[in-house]
Amino acid sequence: MRKGAKAALVGGVFAVMVGGAGYGAYNLVNGVTGSDGAAGAGPAPLRTGPPTNAEVRETARKFLGAWAAGDAGKAAGYTNHAEAASRALTGYREDAHISRVKLTPKRASGGHVPFAVSATVSYQGKSKRLTYASRLTVVRGESTGRALVDWSERVLHPSLEKGDALVTGEAAAPPLKTVDRAGAALRKKDYPSLGPVLDALRAKYGEKAGGTPGVELYVRPAGGGSEAVTRTLLTLRKGRAGELRTTLSAGLQKAAERAVLRYGESSVVALKPSTGEVLAVANNRKDAFNAAFLGTGAPGSTMKIVTAAMLIDKGVTKESGPAPCPATAVWQSQTFPNLKGMAPNESATFSESFARSCNTAFVKLIDEDGLTDSSLTETARNGFGLGADWKVGVPSFDGDVPASPGPDRAANAIGQGKVRMSPLDMASVTATAVTGGFRQPVIVPRSLDGRELATARGLPASTVAQLRRMMHRTAVNGTGARAMAGLTGDIGAKTGSAERDGRARSDSWFTGYRGDVAAAAMTEQGGHGGDAAGPIVADVLRAG
Repeated sequence: MRKGAKAALVGGVFAVMVGGAGYGAYNLVNGVTGSDGAAGAGPAPLRTGPPTNAEVRETARKFLGAWAAGDAGKAAGYTNHAEAASRALTGYREDAHISRVKLTPKRASGGHVPFAVSATVSYQGKSKRLTYASRLTVVRGESTGRALVDWSERVLHPSLEKGDALVTGEAAAPPLKTVDRAGAALRKKDYPSLGPVLDALRAKYGEKAGGTPGVELYVRPAGGGSEAVTRTLLTLRKGRAGELRTTLSAGLQKAAERAVLRYGESSVVALKPSTGEVLAVANNRKDAFNAAFLGTGAPGSTMKIVTAAMLIDKGVTKESGPAPCPATAVWQSQTFPNLKGMAPNESATFSESFARSCNTAFVKLIDEDGLTDSSLTETARNGFGLGADWKVGVPSFDGDVPASPGPDRAANAIGQGKVRMSPLDMASVTATAVTGGFRQPVIVPRSLDGRELATARGLPASTVAQLRRMMHRTAVNGTGARAMAGLTGDIGAKTGSAERDGRARSDSWFTGYRGDVAAAAMTEQGGHGGDAAGPIVADVLRAG
């Protein structure tokens, strides 16, 4: 076979691009079905170390050839998880109704082999071409020493996670035309960050909105129930769409999507404090995870809003009361420092320590009379509605502030320890701090389905007044001033830096408000709160 030629496997239409693809001339049929060793030879010694380039090429071609030929069992035999691979490859043919598979390997890099897929999806007389790119990795089998494909569902299709499956048939839910609060269409192509939210809305409300399902190739998530969020990959026959009005604002959504592009692995939520309506939700992540609603990270010093409310409500201190800020503070034998470079101030007021985000001031205050291990938990639940089983309209995490003894009692107070929040939670915390009333966030009006929303008693007026002044001070001349620079009117903010084990840089958290818009953002490994998350929130507030 001369350089630049193609080899084809009849029945499987498995094409091997040679020459420029870096594979060289190769007899494909022998590569798939030929013997691995000479007849009569003794057992070869167990190989160790990474697979050689030749092994990578050979294993990839055998696996892809068997897959293209529709032989799931044989293809699975070239993987390190044969049972799971056989089940998935069988489902690819029988459940996803994918046939005439053409797999074209590209140039290998180490153990990685990218490849192109071209196939046909057929169902009840409807057919459509399916094309996508995927990748496999060849590793050394631990017990056999063989070069094997490291199996995961992502080899089959890059949209799959562990336990997911491809299915072709009547769509799990009718299509849905989703619109914003003013009736403007919200489409994935215009608002790509909204993709996971739009999918979740379709799963929950597609049928309620009056649509009829079409026929699709879709991703069925592992363990999915009746409202499982599926992802459409190909539409064979369109269904009829119903219409769903949300609380989102198309203009603010566009601003939020631009804002998160500043930094990778960032998420932001904006809502209306007077109503709890979600105005925007955006993520800039490598995966499709809606971390803005479902993230479960330590919020760092943004949690001091809740802690400050607890300290004021319990009469421990007040805005103008003393809150010394030493270099370190000890609680239950654990030493807590401040951020690097923060000068101690033994005569600081509570407002000043809040605006500077002094950890030690808060640690020293949490052992005052009247406070217990559950005091912060009670304020979080009863004052801010955290952990109260929110029904937003799509899946969300509503915060976790567990009662914690020992060092975690102090760590929780500064947003570390056992406390977990999402940007949605922190935007709601700010909204409650601004208005005094907890209004459970919603992205779909309650009137649509009559679902029961979470409630909480909220905060006393005197506590709200003090929180607003302290957050305003933070935004004007505290740790949030640089990010909030140029914003006018009624503004406030709180910064946060959350350390995570094994990471060199902390997660950046920031929450703030301007008028009747509250927003919160998080950037993984973004550093200080004002460094990454702060500019994102400021951009959203500026647009609001």
